[in-house]
Amino acid sequence: MIEARGLARSFTTRHGTVEAVRGVDLSVAAGEIVGFLGPNGAGKTTTVRMLTTLLAPTAGTATVAGCDLRADPAGVRRGIGHVAQGGGTDPSVPVGEELDLQARLHGVPDRRARIAELCELLELTVPASRPSAALSGGQRRRLDIALGLVHRPRLLFLDEPTTGLDPQSRGNLWEHVRSMRDRDGTTVFLTTHYLDEADALCDRLLIIDRGGIVARGTPAELKRRVAGDVVTLELSGAGEPGPAGGEGAASSPASAASPASAAERARSALARHPAVREATVTGRTVRLTVQDGERELMGLVRSLDAAGVVLASVSLARPTLDDVFLAVTGRSLRDAAA
Repeated sequence: MIEARGLARSFTTRHGTVEAVRGVDLSVAAGEIVGFLGPNGAGKTTTVRMLTTLLAPTAGTATVAGCDLRADPAGVRRGIGHVAQGGGTDPSVPVGEELDLQARLHGVPDRRARIAELCELLELTVPASRPSAALSGGQRRRLDIALGLVHRPRLLFLDEPTTGLDPQSRGNLWEHVRSMRDRDGTTVFLTTHYLDEADALCDRLLIIDRGGIVARGTPAELKRRVAGDVVTLELSGAGEPGPAGGEGAASSPASAASPASAAERARSALARHPAVREATVTGRTVRLTVQDGERELMGLVRSLDAAGVVLASVSLARPTLDDVFLAVTGRSLRDAAA
């Protein structure tokens, strides 16, 4: 649905030439929801503006919705929908008039039926005479999406679709985006600063920084590849030596070991495991960075058992997309969005 090779854009300023996008290569298959992440100034907006024909590329080639970006920009525009972050509605214009005008501009032959269908699918159950200024935030965003879908585009660009919405409205909008893909096969190219949104919605992610793609893959692949899983082991204190001859006296050599030596023995046994990237000890706690921790967890426990180490608890924590973003850009996306 999108094939871009060497896509670039530079701007001339008083201080010289600024390369906003530096030879971006990206592919988006039909029926995918692809998230496009990047800090402010990374080239994200410039890339989207080029792909939607709002800005001519300085170099490179791209095919969008089956049409050549340079040779047939009108064909690209016919095949895509674009929902900008700020929306495209006039606050004073009634909802029905907005939708009807958009359908007329695109030459939709069955525009009344199409408008009714979209209002039902997107739960935009408001009077057609109501101006968009009177809608709630969630209703206005669904109206924006309806305007972008009225001509049945195969590819929809969504720019920060849930900014400013309350959690319930965000969740509802996620369901609508998923249904567009699952029901109609609509391909979605999504920009967002919400990491939970990218994780929940997107089949694949592209991370751009300083004008180039620095990471790509499914959310799970990126988290495994960049950060690994964190396994935290708390060693048992049961059986440690108490007062001489008193309760809690050691019952075996393994249990008689001090907490420090038991933790070090655990670290030493686990550091040799091929899936363990890093092992650190703090008191009775051993913290591991593990590739594919869920799959390897039982093997780690068996290794400890063989070493005579008694566990009190085991926990597994997944890395977050912010961990990924920090690793590949040196910045937290939450900080970059501020």
